[in-house]
Amino acid sequence: MSLFSAIYGTFDVIVSSFIHLPYPTANASLKQQTVIVTGANTGLGLEASRHLVRLGVDKLIMGVRNLQKGEDAKRDILSSTKRKESCIEVWLLDMDSSDSVKTFASRAASLPRLDAVLANAGILTPTFSTVADNERTIATNVVSTFLLCMLVLPKLRQSAEQFGIVPRFVIPNSALHYMASLKELDVKEGEIFKTLNNPKTADMEGRYPLSKLLVIYAVRELADRTKASQKPPVIINTPNPSYCKSGLVRDVDMGFSARMMERILARSTEMGSRALVHGVLSGVESNGQYLSNCHVQTPASSVTNSKGKRIQKSFFNELIEKLENIAPGIMSEV
Repeated sequence: MSLFSAIYGTFDVIVSSFIHLPYPTANASLKQQTVIVTGANTGLGLEASRHLVRLGVDKLIMGVRNLQKGEDAKRDILSSTKRKESCIEVWLLDMDSSDSVKTFASRAASLPRLDAVLANAGILTPTFSTVADNERTIATNVVSTFLLCMLVLPKLRQSAEQFGIVPRFVIPNSALHYMASLKELDVKEGEIFKTLNNPKTADMEGRYPLSKLLVIYAVRELADRTKASQKPPVIINTPNPSYCKSGLVRDVDMGFSARMMERILARSTEMGSRALVHGVLSGVESNGQYLSNCHVQTPASSVTNSKGKRIQKSFFNELIEKLENIAPGIMSEV
């Protein structure tokens, strides 16, 4: 993390709180489309889902950890949008479990079509714990997210060929990535995950920003590799909803100053969700890009400089190996 990036990230958060994002307007193409939103029963996922249903999406799949809470959220959305019950389905998805992700993706493969995925599910926790040999923040925000991406990629491409669309896979990001330290990433070749999963040296205070930096690395690398493929294109982007009242920090004990900062600077959940819906509706100009305030924005220097580019490739190669261990052959679709 450079001093400039840290200052820019802080400035971006403050300025963004005063920017009024455009209200998502009717999109004719959504009326035939099927969209998946994960983490859809609360916070940004709920409000993004509400917008998509309001805009006329033919079928919304809500991926949730708790089916009852998902059904409650479904009723809330239907009540506010006056849509028919059949336009929403609630499916079980636990991003802590690779088996759950694989089961969910297998079910998605049976859909008549799949046009977009908003992979909103994510966590912020100050406590080190592991899930399947990975620190939980990295497991949920990065490994499981890209496991889902690669598993649904064949269905997205099949839909592209069959219906003449360009599918989208969208992963929320954060301006906090500007403040992420490279200390745990600038290590020996092949030892990034080993370092991240070491409880003795893990920097949990900076883990969430770091997870979002890793998402940008993977999005850029995956976009480059899929563009080089002769297979149907898929847009993958990573929009920043900025500082929001989203429930993300529910596991964090916020002090008085943090609560006051949230009250003063944080966007409403609905306002932040507009950035995510923009990501879902964006075109090819957004492929491989970090988006902020509903437009493409240059990410941190730790992404664009030579060291960042080197770490990006090293990290993505390790991520590929990890995904192949979970689901052998998964990268053949790229």
